[in-house]
Formats: sequence, C-alpha cells, structure tokens
Amino acid sequence: MDQGSGAGPHRARGCLGAPSCGARAPGAPWARFSAWLECVCVVTFDLELGQALELVYPSDFQLTDKEKSSICYLSFPDSHSGCLGDTQFCFRIRQCGGQRRPWHTDDRHCDSGAPVSLQREPAHYFGYVYFRQVKDSSVKRGYFQKPWALQSLVLVSRLPFVRLFQALLSLVAPEYFDKLAPCLEAVCNEIDQWPAPVPGQTLNLPVMGVVLQVHIPSSADKPESGPPKQCSHKNLLPAPVVLTSVHELDLFRCFRPVLAHVQLLWELMLLGEPLLVLAPSPAVSSEMVLALTSCLQPLKFCCDYRPYFTVHDSEFKEFTTRTQAPPSVVLGVTNPFFIKTLQHWPHVLRIGEPKMPGDLPKQIKLKKPSRLKTLDTKPGLYTAYTTYLHRDKALLRRLLKGLQRKRPSDVQTAVLRQHLLELTQSFIIPLEHYMASLMPLQKSITPWKTPPQIHPFRQDDFLRSLERSGPQLTCLLKGDWLGLYRRFFKSPHFDGWYRQRHKEMAQKLEALHLEAICEANLEIWMQDKSEVEVVDLVLKLRERLVRAQGHQLPVKEATLKRARLYIETVVGSLPKDLQSVSWDGAVTQPLLPSGVRWSCQMPEALASELPASSRPALTTA
Repeated sequence: MDQGSGAGPHRARGCLGAPSCGARAPGAPWARFSAWLECVCVVTFDLELGQALELVYPSDFQLTDKEKSSICYLSFPDSHSGCLGDTQFCFRIRQCGGQRRPWHTDDRHCDSGAPVSLQREPAHYFGYVYFRQVKDSSVKRGYFQKPWALQSLVLVSRLPFVRLFQALLSLVAPEYFDKLAPCLEAVCNEIDQWPAPVPGQTLNLPVMGVVLQVHIPSSADKPESGPPKQCSHKNLLPAPVVLTSVHELDLFRCFRPVLAHVQLLWELMLLGEPLLVLAPSPAVSSEMVLALTSCLQPLKFCCDYRPYFTVHDSEFKEFTTRTQAPPSVVLGVTNPFFIKTLQHWPHVLRIGEPKMPGDLPKQIKLKKPSRLKTLDTKPGLYTAYTTYLHRDKALLRRLLKGLQRKRPSDVQTAVLRQHLLELTQSFIIPLEHYMASLMPLQKSITPWKTPPQIHPFRQDDFLRSLERSGPQLTCLLKGDWLGLYRRFFKSPHFDGWYRQRHKEMAQKLEALHLEAICEANLEIWMQDKSEVEVVDLVLKLRERLVRAQGHQLPVKEATLKRARLYIETVVGSLPKDLQSVSWDGAVTQPLLPSGVRWSCQMPEALASELPASSRPALTTA
C-alpha cells in the first residue's frame, strides 16, 4: 500500500496541494475543513495487487501505517458480500499514536453544546465509504482492471453525522469517479468555507451547486421535536436540500427483521453485552450496528462498536481471543468465518437478505447459542439471554398494522424511536433524580473556602428510592426493574454516565464558587491576608478563567468580567516584583490590562509556601 503501509502495493499517489504541516490554528488553511472532516481518502483495488491508498487530502494530514492499512481493508466489501454497482457504508477505527491534531477552542465549544451521544470522537475515526464496482464479463475474473472500476471514496471524520456524510458522498462520489482529482480539490475547498458545526444552529452548506441545509443538534433540543424549521436565509439559488437529521437512520427499515426483539436488543445494548451482527453486506451490517448503538439516546453509548469489521483488521486478535471473556463491543461483519471464530460469544445476530420494502417482514427467531453452525447458520438471534422487562406486544402490533396500511417509513420510524426514547428516559430519570440529590446545597458554598464535595453514589440508597420515584411512574412495562438496575451498575454505560454527570456537577460547583467569590467584598478579605494567600487567590482565579473561556465551566460573561477585574485589583495590591509573574501553559491570551505583564520570576521562597495544587511551573519571560 502507498505511503509506507504494508497492506497493499505502492502506487502513484495524487497530491492535491500541500499546506504546511503541523497543528492547524483556527485561522490557518484547512482549519474550517477540519471542523467537519479529518481528511478524504481514495482507495483502489487491483485483483492482482490488492488495495492501495491512492490519495489523502489535504496531503499534510498524517495517518499511521496501521490506520492506512485499516482504511484500505475496510473500504471494500469482502469476498462474501455480493455488492455490485454503487454502495455506501461506514466503519469506525481506533486512532493510533495518540491525538495528533490539537483541538481548538471552537471544537470544545461545539462539543460542550452538543448532546453527549453526538460529540466528536476523541480516540476513533469514522470512515464514510462510497464504493463503486462495475462488472464486465469480457474481462478475466469479471472486473475491469482500470483504477476507477473498483474504487472507494472515503470521508474520515470524528463526527458521527452518518446521514449528512452519506448525503455528501452521494453528491461528490459519482462526480469524482468521472472527473477524478480536480473535482475532489474543488469540493474540499468548498467544505473549507463551511461555517463550524455549532450545536443549535441551522446551516446552509453549499457543495457542487447544491445547498445542504442541516440542523446541528444541541443538548437543549427536545428529543421529541420534529424536523428543523427552514433557515431564515433568503434568495438561495438553488433551493436548499433539507436534511431532517444529520445522524438519525431509518430505524424501522434497519429493525424490520428484528421488530419482535427490539426490547431484548435494547437491554443488551443498555447492559453493554458483546454482540456479533452477521449481515449479507457492509451496508446492512453498518446500518444495523449504528441503529443498535442509537437505541439508548439520549444516553451515550460508552462501549466499543465497529459498524463493519474484517479479519484483516489490526484488532482482530484482540476481539477474537478466547483467553478472556468477550469484550463489550458490537461487531458488524459479513464473513461467516466469524461464526466459527466467535462461537464463545453469548449473543449472535444473523440477518438474511433484505426483503422488498412493501413485504411483511419475516421476523428472526430466537435460537439457542448451541445451534450455531458455521457457514450454513440460518438467520436468527442466537442468545440464552432472558429479558428483565416484559415485551411490549402493543408496539409490535402497531408497527405491523402500519405495514399493512402502507404507513410511510418515516412515520413508522417515529413510532419506534419514540418508544425507545421513552423506555430509555424512564430508566434514566430515576438515576438523574438521585444524582441531583447528591449535589451540595448552594447556601453551603462560601467564597473563601474550598467548595463542598459531591456526596457519593450509594447503590443501595438509590434502589430504595425506586419505591417512590422509580420507572413505574413513567413506564407501563412490568418486569424486574431492580434486577435490570443491578446489572446496569456493572456495565460500562453506568460508569460512563456517572463520570459524565459527576464531571458536570463538579464544573457547576466550581462555577458557583467562582460566582460567590466575584460577589464577595474583595477589599475587606484582603485586609488581613498575607502575600501567599493573595497570590494563591490570583492563581486559582486565573486557572478558572482559562477553563471558563475554554467553555469548560458554565459561567456567565458578567462573572468573567468581574473575575478579570478582581485579578487587576489583586495584582495592583502586590509588590512590584510580583506584578509580572508568568507560568507555563497558564493562558493563551493575556487576561490582564495591557499595562500589566506577568514576566518576572516569582521568588522561590514565596512559591514554596503556596499550596501544592496552586503552585505553578514558574518561568522568566
């Protein structure tokens, strides 16, 4: 493979422009492009030579050899998929070698306002693939050997905006296969002019003569709200193509063969159970896995998942080892070889060929794992799992009746999504209520003392609280809710949910403490304080200012202004040798008036008296 990878042959690689290497500052070339995409890749396949990474654009984007190899293999259906013509699917790979592109303040701002389930991935890349294969019986083995006969265009991004990037590929890929590099360069330049994906905004995104209008989801959006309203921009020529969602799939179409087991699958996802999805094509595989992982919204899916996975993946051995329990991962595959390799997994879902849209779906049957065979395994859900909650038969009847009456698929999807949303909310609301009770009272927060600690989460106390505030208040489903919660406490999703909520509460405490300081009388406090105590206050105020300006603390702008004024006042009261102190990594922009500079070194004797948590790495400017 090109660029030093061992996954394929070396080929001539296109090089579309060469911006300077290194991190992209917000005003640098391709900074706006990188808010949406990491890079665009072109992968070709030759029957004799194998996969080859022909192009990476922008050309300064660095991929490791392992990432290149994964992209090459995952960009093509394997030999067991009967894909002919054009097909779209997606994959997800682990980033190797650590985070190489530092995130900007704009990135953190976008993430801070987005639902936790839609924030950009810190350690994984999504690959959105448009694959083209053209059959020709006149050529040996049945395929053209020209580069564009078997080729994939791949958008690599950290954003889980599958609907948006599939729509983008539908516009760009056919043109690229005809016109090649010049077309791709023009498209990337257009994307580089797009506004940032700020949550809550409705954006018009022009590309190739078409305007895509999208609403970027915000954590403030109501989950049950309908499609976004038209943007106020006028005189758009041509009229925009409105995408009702940047990420939501057609759940009903994805779940047609497993409608009878949606609730069972929801429980498996909630508990982080390992699940193998064997599908007839990468498109079906990736859509099913993404549909399963979206079942828990608005709860973030905290386990690993791979919408499309092959035996060539660098993590194949990690996921298929028998020396330890199966990992908490949802794997989407098309090669029946995985049935034999993963026979020790507790849950396997095999999906047959998709039926015509108007047909009544033949529901997959529950089967015991012992009936798993290798290549001739029939469609079914192979599991010994017994659900904690009783099945909602009314939902299945409603969906099947909708099929008989030819109800539109988007209406069927809305019914299914609403059911899953209400089920997840009924489960999470008691946890949220109990977690809120662990927050210290605001009256206990005083300006000049360390903020009180968040009370510990006690599982037994929570389970006792369910008698008066449990899910039975919002959900009609009967069953062993207590058993489901006890099992949930052992899952990665509880750990992920608790860490996120604890972090948000700690930030809120810190913000309330900062507000309390800014509302207090600073001059009276300073009257009997030593230099050490005053400098300690400055250090803490500056640290919180930096975090608040980086959208890491929920602080009002008025509070930030008062904090800056406090810093000016405190610095002005210090001796001259302490009015120009600097330390590594404290701020990226000056927070003091232009006449005040922190440039000289703090006396070591004074620095040594500061609390360890506030002691900076001091430098001489």
